Amino acid sequence: MIDLPLQIVIAICILALALAAILARNLLAQDQGTPKMREVSDAIRVGAEAFVKRQYSTIAILAVVLALVIFVVYFLTGQSDLALATAAAYIVGATCSAVAGIVAMYVAVRANIRTAAAAQTSDGKALDMSFHGGAVSGLIIASMSLLGVSITYIALGADPLHTPFVIVGFGFGASFVALFAQLGGGIYTKAADVGADLVGKVEAGIPEDDVRNPAVVADLVGDNVGDCAGRGADLFESTAAENIGAMILGVALFPVFGVNGILFPIVMCAFGLLASMIGILCVRGRDGADPMDAMNMGYYITAAISAVFLFFGVQWLLGASAGWMYFFFAGLIGIILSVCFLRVTLYYTDHHYRPVQEIADASETGAATNIISGFSVALETTAIPAILIGISLLLSYWCGTQTGIANGGLYGTAVATIGMLMVCAYVLAMDTFGPIADNAGGIVEMSQAPDAVRHRMDKLDAAGNTTKALTKGYAIGSASLAVFLLFNAYMADIAKLTGKAFEVVNLAKVDVFVGGLLGAMLVFLFASFAIRAVSKTAQSVIEAVRVQFKDNAIMAGDRKPDYAAVIDITTSGALRNMVLPGILVVGFPVIIGMTMKYEALAGFLMVGTIAGILLALILNNGGGAWDNAKKYIEAGAHGGKKSEAHKAAVIGDTLGDPFKDTAGPSLHVLIKLLATLTLVLAPLFI
Repeated sequence: MIDLPLQIVIAICILALALAAILARNLLAQDQGTPKMREVSDAIRVGAEAFVKRQYSTIAILAVVLALVIFVVYFLTGQSDLALATAAAYIVGATCSAVAGIVAMYVAVRANIRTAAAAQTSDGKALDMSFHGGAVSGLIIASMSLLGVSITYIALGADPLHTPFVIVGFGFGASFVALFAQLGGGIYTKAADVGADLVGKVEAGIPEDDVRNPAVVADLVGDNVGDCAGRGADLFESTAAENIGAMILGVALFPVFGVNGILFPIVMCAFGLLASMIGILCVRGRDGADPMDAMNMGYYITAAISAVFLFFGVQWLLGASAGWMYFFFAGLIGIILSVCFLRVTLYYTDHHYRPVQEIADASETGAATNIISGFSVALETTAIPAILIGISLLLSYWCGTQTGIANGGLYGTAVATIGMLMVCAYVLAMDTFGPIADNAGGIVEMSQAPDAVRHRMDKLDAAGNTTKALTKGYAIGSASLAVFLLFNAYMADIAKLTGKAFEVVNLAKVDVFVGGLLGAMLVFLFASFAIRAVSKTAQSVIEAVRVQFKDNAIMAGDRKPDYAAVIDITTSGALRNMVLPGILVVGFPVIIGMTMKYEALAGFLMVGTIAGILLALILNNGGGAWDNAKKYIEAGAHGGKKSEAHKAAVIGDTLGDPFKDTAGPSLHVLIKLLATLTLVLAPLFI
């Protein structure tokens, strides 16, 4: 008999999938615009689908090899009863993560043309098309994550004291695929973007998304494979891994709450999914209005309803404790943190505020001062988020201790993490809206639509650029709470395997200190490899574009450039360059754990996590600020397009591109992959 909480989770997920199907059907029934628009859209769709097919073929080979490694590890360490179950959970998690990313991209490459077509008559309708496209992705990805964890839990026996430790394989599989999806997609999108900008805007002096630029279609493809497929897999993995970590911590409280304490995380995320559905349905575009107003309203509605659901969920599932209200307060802290992270990210990446305006001002005196100012802002962005994360962990831990339950403090941090995750489906809708709007803007530009249509899409594109920055802020915020949760789950797993308490990691021990040092080093080395991969691939793109620009017929608009050739160059470069950093991340911690054992690996994980959080903030927010400084100038500030300030801002944006769309987002996944990897392979490190 399936427990009632699991039945509710499955029912809400089915309801969300039904709503996604309705939205998708209505979206696909809309007008697809002019023949020129369809021609551009088809090129984007074909390029994106070809890249994803080749990318996931490569990932599948690596995933199967790792599944065999997991099986052998458990078999040789005397846990043959767990070998097949853990490897199977890993394969299921990897498959679901891959499907999540593919679904996000599939919807986006079909919503972009409908958005462009709607912009011919109404900016409000264009917002509806793009946001509903994002909503379909968000609902499907969040539902699949919850269904995947729930069904795997049931399939592996639903033993509340044993199964949570087995389904960590699901989280590791999701993390593994998400890393390669985000990294490969990020290399692709930024190599194409850098190539298109440097040769098109700076060297040739032609507009962005100009039909004569052979790298433009590759750039638009990149929005889908990086921001849609990559981020879809990323947030799928976030929800899965964080739920599993919280379930493991719930095992320690089984004498108090029984199975309810273990199932609490997925039930609350399901309630958050229901709140997100309501928030999505409240978003309505209005002609002449700021698109962000409608989406912000939907977000605040989602957060408010999530808080109400959290209250009743805590009362129902954790009401066995006299101090259950403190767990509600802990969850509320998580919801508030999600709002704060979005607002802080907005402050650092939106042109209405001081940081972006400061970078734009610095562009007046050249690229060097633009870069100096931008990097200063990037470093500054670590301060407020780090303080917010620290306060949230301290407060949620305190709330947990006030319940009077043993281990209540740690469970309080788990509840805070779940509170932050409750709005995940809505945030995903906002995230996928960004590349859909960006693609639609490119389609409008390349199809040479009237100025009125371009103006409508410019406004929507600007909103999309903001939502992409906001969701990266949310992703790193949720990852920060999650890795603390997963770190404690690792310590609990080690204690279970050794039969001894493992509550302290002594950084004063030489091996633990060295482990921590190497953990921080791995973060920076990985970021270096990711950024270098963009540079190498972009160099190939730049050379190919320069060759085509020598053709006078292309520059005169009499002949189409060879878009397919640049797409193929970018695809090959991205796939070739994603393998080394990915293998490094998986292999290096295993070597540390096998040679210096579990406590040194705990130091590796702890310090690496802290370094990863801070570096991700620097790269994400710094890159977003550089990007929006450029767009602020393009909107007319400091001389507008083709001014000296604009040329300097393009250089700064080019530097920020691999920061914010390749290395930064990949670090979100990296720190969670390290945590899930150590959980799954813990028997090796004893």
